[in-house]
Amino acid sequence: MIRSVADRVYLDNAATTRISPEVIEAMLPWMTEQYGNPSSIHGHGRVVKSAIEQARKTVAGLLNTSPSQIFFTSGGTEADNTAITCSIDTYGLTHAITSPLEHHAVLHTLEYLAKAGKIKLSLVNIDEKGHVDLNHLEELLRTNPRSLVSLMHGNNEIGNLLDLNAAGDLCGQYDAIFHSDTVQTVGHLRHDLKQLKTHFIVGAAHKFNGPKGVGFLYVSGEAKIHPYIHGGAQERNMRGGTENVYGIVGLAKALEIAYRDMDTHRAHIEHLKKRMIAGLREKIEDVRFNGDSENMERSNYTVLNVSLPPSDISDMLLFNLDIAKISASGGSACSSGSEVGSHVLGALGVAPDRGNVRFSFGKYNTEAEIDYAVNTVAEMYKTVTA
Repeated sequence: MIRSVADRVYLDNAATTRISPEVIEAMLPWMTEQYGNPSSIHGHGRVVKSAIEQARKTVAGLLNTSPSQIFFTSGGTEADNTAITCSIDTYGLTHAITSPLEHHAVLHTLEYLAKAGKIKLSLVNIDEKGHVDLNHLEELLRTNPRSLVSLMHGNNEIGNLLDLNAAGDLCGQYDAIFHSDTVQTVGHLRHDLKQLKTHFIVGAAHKFNGPKGVGFLYVSGEAKIHPYIHGGAQERNMRGGTENVYGIVGLAKALEIAYRDMDTHRAHIEHLKKRMIAGLREKIEDVRFNGDSENMERSNYTVLNVSLPPSDISDMLLFNLDIAKISASGGSACSSGSEVGSHVLGALGVAPDRGNVRFSFGKYNTEAEIDYAVNTVAEMYKTVTA
């Protein structure tokens, strides 16, 4: 045995990550001793309010922006919805551009607004690897200037990376509002918001070893939007509702750790991804990789989307991996359990009879876990084809 079967191998870090012990330690005082409401003016409230503002300064400092441009949310989905819905409403935008590969937090929101007659929605072309066709983006912008453009930085299923500055240059040229879902890259890649040509980016703490249920929205100094959630003066009148104090503290601590250790963790995770690619190629004939996920230069180092040869086992692949104590995903984790296939793989024209699985890696994964996963998948396909 390569590893103890009493343990599980967790290779679904694009869905969520294990919270760091340092983050838990940072959160505990705000769950126990410091329980005041940050909107209260008394001492209990002021202490808690100060912690929120310190967290905001930490996040802003790491992203090289002003604290006044960071707004805490319940996660990436709320942040995406806020940026999209409120920019369309605030600026009276009537046209939006996105890609068919976006996370449903973006795609479903824009489809809803289009169905409601608030906008006309255009989908930018993608190439055979799943990268956005920037020439087509320019064509759409030339025809529809002053649009909302929403394109994700790192795809959650296939890992493809978008050149944010190239897309941002086009948006600037045609006076468009540019929003990017950066949930999969915040905490894994560095973002310099003074240089980045976006109006909105988003983050979710649980994607970089922080707590679930908390995220943030960055709103550039050039963008002013109305609130999405009303009912209170929190977040400088931008988001009503009592703040998730310990979540916010945990988010800031998790991002601080991510930036502190990013080079070390990136080298480790890249090594694991390369090891899995090499192992699968060696042991499984006709293994492929969906999108550009095997390209270390053009994909997020945390994601590998594997396409396995057609077989009777394909439909039961994730089930059999789970039985073997390997946690992985067939696509977006937000659609786990759905009978509807991956819209990303569908848009790429991936053959439905192939076994497709997303392995996503984190700092706690080991070589032994990668080898176990590779050997398990190889054994499954050896049994089927024998």
